[in-house]
Amino acid sequence: MKSTSLSLIAGTVALAAVTGFAALTAPGDGETAEAKTAARLPVERSSLLCPAPGLSELSETTYTSFTPAGGSGGEPGAAELQKATATTADGGKKDEKGKKEDDKGGKKADPGKPVVSLKEPGKPVTAEESGADTPALVGTATGRLAPGWTTQQTTMVEAGSARGLLGVSCTGPDTDFWFPAASTSKSREDYVQLTNPDDTAAVADIELYGPDGSLKSDVGEGITVPARSGVPVLISTLTSEVTEDVTVHVTTRTGRVGAVIRTADEKTGSDWLAASATPTGTLVLPGIPADATSVRLVAFAPGEADADLTVKLMGKTGSFSPVGQNQLHVKSRMTAGVDLKDITKGEAGSLLLTPAKGGKDTPVVAALRVVRGTGDKQEVGYIPATGPVGARATVADNRDKGSILSLAAPGATATVKVTASAGSGGGEQTVKKYTVEGGTTLAVTPPVPSGLKGGYALTVETESGGPVHASRMLTVTQGGIQMFTVQTLSDDNGTVEVPAAEQDLSVLDD
Repeated sequence: MKSTSLSLIAGTVALAAVTGFAALTAPGDGETAEAKTAARLPVERSSLLCPAPGLSELSETTYTSFTPAGGSGGEPGAAELQKATATTADGGKKDEKGKKEDDKGGKKADPGKPVVSLKEPGKPVTAEESGADTPALVGTATGRLAPGWTTQQTTMVEAGSARGLLGVSCTGPDTDFWFPAASTSKSREDYVQLTNPDDTAAVADIELYGPDGSLKSDVGEGITVPARSGVPVLISTLTSEVTEDVTVHVTTRTGRVGAVIRTADEKTGSDWLAASATPTGTLVLPGIPADATSVRLVAFAPGEADADLTVKLMGKTGSFSPVGQNQLHVKSRMTAGVDLKDITKGEAGSLLLTPAKGGKDTPVVAALRVVRGTGDKQEVGYIPATGPVGARATVADNRDKGSILSLAAPGATATVKVTASAGSGGGEQTVKKYTVEGGTTLAVTPPVPSGLKGGYALTVETESGGPVHASRMLTVTQGGIQMFTVQTLSDDNGTVEVPAAEQDLSVLDD
């Protein structure tokens, strides 16, 4: 076979790996043979971005990085997260040591040693940072460490207006994000944290929508996020309008970013608000705590049509609609909020939003603002709508005590396998299977690795039945306050579909 033939084959395989489709044309036959889908193969590269905690000198942040075992037999690879360049309020930059440099022509900050470096699948690693100047992290995983790579960022702030347990699963870069449940009220201080992983600047736009539609803003457009940098944007500075429920839409004109919102409230503390799932007609918001004292649902319809939704709580034994709150009308491009109060009444559950009978299947986004405790012992957390765990989903930073795993099956009964990984400091993985009845939520204390030392990861895999949506609540009691944070789990997309060529390539031989 000639070298030109080898180049053709290699190029086609590369195209298939990137696009999921390939076509071969044998010289002289004038016909194209489309490729057949052959198998799903592990991804070879993953990217993650962790937002800058940016809270106070009292903050302590733990990073837990993990890749599930058994995903690939390829190259060993590497998975590292390094400090990004922090952008200051006056547009200058700081390197990883906090020294300011000129944004015009100054030398590029040396990222230095990785903050987190994962060496092998199946065993998590942890790292700690402290103080208000902790920057965002940017990182890449390759080889066997890429499929399903996840990192949890957990911050504890014991006192002050930003006090709380703040948790977020570090995200991959994208160009479009929706955040219901933000606010510009006077008691709130919400920041959009934008992180750019690339070597060229990104330009982002931030749109705000309240109960009456778009909030007037002259400064939310054309926000520059320098290369490999993090930029915080205080939402209340983008508009003069004050409203309790705001939907934030982040898009990019050029480049890509990671986006997440850090919220802080004078009475209920602070936490991260992650993006809602892609707009769709049916949404699941899993894992409302059993002891929630206040639950507020915020929804938004980004299209031209209004949405009429049926609201149901999937509990331990079945689903029901809350009295007087079983329907929600969401006007086009207007934010709708409804107070569901203590809807769970001592029993953990998940919210299911579906098109009302006879209504259109209108795409919406949604999130829950959840409060536990009363008086000066309140603590807030957020649950965005999320997709199903699919083939596999993972959440890191679980501890020997204080974790609750919620599994919701909105359709048919399903069986899942839950793997508790080895500990970061030692211990053996443990596997347990759960059956989730259709229309219910199963809230369990997850399995703990035998001989656990340090933290560990939980991996959920769907084995049979209908789709399962999941979340993990992590709790820590501090100063008499039951601090908590909730992270949703969705398919890690650790594999990609690569088609197999149908054409007989022997025709290319001389």
